Amino acid sequence: MPLREALILFGCLVVAVLLHEISHGVAAYALGDDTAKRAGRLTLNPVPHIDPFGSLVLPAMGALAGLPIIGYAKPVPVDPRRMRKPRRDMLLVSLAGPASNMVLMAIAAVAAKWLLHSGRGLASAFHQGGGDLLVEIVFYFAVVNLMLGLFNLLPIPPLDGSAIFERFVPESWLPLWYRFRPYGILVVFLLVFMVPGLITRIVSPFYDALYDFVVG
Repeated sequence: MPLREALILFGCLVVAVLLHEISHGVAAYALGDDTAKRAGRLTLNPVPHIDPFGSLVLPAMGALAGLPIIGYAKPVPVDPRRMRKPRRDMLLVSLAGPASNMVLMAIAAVAAKWLLHSGRGLASAFHQGGGDLLVEIVFYFAVVNLMLGLFNLLPIPPLDGSAIFERFVPESWLPLWYRFRPYGILVVFLLVFMVPGLITRIVSPFYDALYDFVVG
């Protein structure tokens, strides 16, 4: 991966991950839980959200080594006991992260399309490293948010999609599910680094649709 593209993707991922986590806290606050607000996590200041390994080292290693670029921020603290309807509201809080990524993706895609067709760059330049820098940043911000939103919808703990699975799984399955939950992060890393082609096959149709929209 060219260094310029790697740096753009790294920067976009850090911003997208931070906004993803903030959205969880905002949703929780709207539903009656002010834990994140009291912890100082409803802020655009990146410092309280950054996990040194997950927000900086891991995505940088992926970007520079040509590996799948993943990252995470410090989880926003949430207390379901402060919510009006804890089980329903926790589902909404979990979905707020991917939803925020999809909204950011849509905004960035429209902006990239407008910039591209206003003469700021060429479609072919996206993969040649010679296009307009602003177009590339906005386009890749759309791509990163799309990938982050889709990835977090996978029903594997601690990804947000696991909350959807947990909300609708038969109650008799929950004891087994709770035993599996602590090991979910290992499954995530195995999928990303041991079976990278699987993730690519899942997201490729969505990426192609996004690219066609922007350059079309």
